[in-house]
Amino acid sequence: MIEKETKIRVRYGETDRMGYVYYGNYASYFEVARVETLRNMGISYKKLEDDGVMLPVLEFKIKYYKPAFYDDELSVQIIIEKMPGVRIHFRYKTYNSDKVLLNEAETTLVFVDIKTGKPRMIPDDLAAIFSSYFME
Repeated sequence: MIEKETKIRVRYGETDRMGYVYYGNYASYFEVARVETLRNMGISYKKLEDDGVMLPVLEFKIKYYKPAFYDDELSVQIIIEKMPGVRIHFRYKTYNSDKVLLNEAETTLVFVDIKTGKPRMIPDDLAAIFSSYFME
């Protein structure tokens, strides 16, 4: 299992009239957390795309418990529970600085060949990186 954390500061423009973080912004926060998690593992989204593989989101679901507000520092925890194949599944937990759980979410992304537009297995170099985490 892989567990990582990314910190994100809420900007004023990400809040709604009630002063809450607009619900749609969490998808962007999760994308930042995914990219940073992979970068910390030695995987570059840019290189992945340059090598002909894209990772579109197949599924996204979220459950909200409490709101976040302007200038809150959020901690987005990512959990990858199993070795990716054609798909990679991420779980998220978002906390504020008081360690209050704000929401839980999940996304499933698919490895897709850019040229054919068809799903494919995880590239071998990525599989090797992920394997080192799942062999522990």
